[in-house]
Amino acid sequence: MSVYTPAVVNASGCASPGCACRDRKPAYPSDLTDAEWWVLEGEARAVMAELVAVAGRPMVHDLRAVLDAIGYVTRYGIEWRALPVDFPPHEAVYAFFLRWSRRGLPERLAGRLRGRLRVLAGRAELPTAGCIDSQTVRAAETVGAAACGYDAGKKLKGQKRHVVVDTLGLLLCVMVTAASVQDRDGAHPVLALLRAKFSTITLVWADGGYAGRLVTWARQVLGMAVTIVKRSDDLRGFVVLPRRWVVERTFAWLVRYRRLVRIYERKPEHHEALIWWATVHQMTRRLTRELAGLPPPGRWGDPPSLPVLSSPDRRGKVLQLLAAQPWHAWRGSELAAILGIENVNSFRVQLSQWSHQGYINKIGPALYGPMPANP
Repeated sequence: MSVYTPAVVNASGCASPGCACRDRKPAYPSDLTDAEWWVLEGEARAVMAELVAVAGRPMVHDLRAVLDAIGYVTRYGIEWRALPVDFPPHEAVYAFFLRWSRRGLPERLAGRLRGRLRVLAGRAELPTAGCIDSQTVRAAETVGAAACGYDAGKKLKGQKRHVVVDTLGLLLCVMVTAASVQDRDGAHPVLALLRAKFSTITLVWADGGYAGRLVTWARQVLGMAVTIVKRSDDLRGFVVLPRRWVVERTFAWLVRYRRLVRIYERKPEHHEALIWWATVHQMTRRLTRELAGLPPPGRWGDPPSLPVLSSPDRRGKVLQLLAAQPWHAWRGSELAAILGIENVNSFRVQLSQWSHQGYINKIGPALYGPMPANP
């Protein structure tokens, strides 16, 4: 049963009965803002004009509403039938998704946005180097057995995403295969596709799984140097390897979209299209931010800024810190460092006195924890 409920009166100007997409207002975090739509609209309409083969019926639904609907599905991983009622009907949105993906609209749109981002970063519009890697993703029950495989290394049954990114981490090529396909075997068609799209690329970095005959084949057939970045056997724990961290960061960007955390599409090309749509969404927000000269958004793990300590006495400053960040289990050494106190032990005694006197309430035991040992 569809979540979309037709309205009795259609006053939005949309020719589809019961659809009010032309009066829709952005309401979800995945929706494009006015600034983002100003950046994306010109590129989207230009790509659509390039892909038109013959003149036909004009588009009935609002373009921005359809793109927001596709972004909603990609971001939150819902079913197409579960689209909220303020979007166009899910049948229309899915039809546009299939038609645009079949014609390569999201890939071309990502190419335009990638060129603008590279120019703003001081790079050439066309890349000359890239990094290749793969990611195994578990497949849902909706994916047929013929399109799935078992990755013995990751111990997962599903599909594998082979991607190539530039030195900024922007997506260049993507191909989805069964998880049983080895990295070097899946890299052959990916590198051939990369060469067909970007004649300027001469160098590709890869991990140890791509070593062997792939390096020779790429050099002799494609005229492309594949450099293997290996991990040393002497290293222990997590170590950031040169060049390889760029593509790993791109994977981290992609899995922020819940639709890409697990593969639900029956056809690999549909999942590839969703990856491109997620990339378009990321590039649009990044390009809008850089054109406005805004800094990157803060991460949840970043420490919040400290308040302005306007109290004249030491006890008042401590109270301001505790009130500004009540969730923080402050340590005595941290408070002493913020207030510029050198004698930490005497400061802890003073904190204990304030607590017993009732000036400071609900102080956790971490406040009087041991001082960290000096390295």
